[in-house]
Amino acid sequence: MLNHIIVMGRLTRDPELRYTQSQVPVASFTVAVDRDYQGREGGEKQTDFIDVVAWRSTGEFVNRYFTKGSMAVVSGRLQIRDWTDRDGNKRKSAEIVADNVYFGESKKSREENSYGGYQSAPAAPSSDRNSYGGFDSLPTSGGYSNLSDTDESLPF
Repeated sequence: MLNHIIVMGRLTRDPELRYTQSQVPVASFTVAVDRDYQGREGGEKQTDFIDVVAWRSTGEFVNRYFTKGSMAVVSGRLQIRDWTDRDGNKRKSAEIVADNVYFGESKKSREENSYGGYQSAPAAPSSDRNSYGGFDSLPTSGGYSNLSDTDESLPF
């Protein structure tokens, strides 16, 4: 069986980061996703509001780098949950359990966008970068390094 979903949309609110009783981080947020079609009559595109749950480091990443209005690409699985409301009625909820969340636009677009709110990680010192803005050798601090925030040095 295959259960994989990818959506791209804008966050409708800032992510909400919580922790389980065993201190596992989990972020919840909603993305607004426009439908690709307008129907036979034309008119306005319809928008779906899709709930997303991101666990552990993915949830912490979303909480740190995404805010209301940020464009995100969410990859994960669709999950349907059964639950009972306060009145005892049985309900169902659909949500995406995110495996990965990616930036859906460039930093320049985010800065120009009226939605605003993105904060980036600090860039690596320029002495570590080669003439193309890439790295001659990657720092070995935990296997991760900070990348440049500018798109200007990209060769394409």
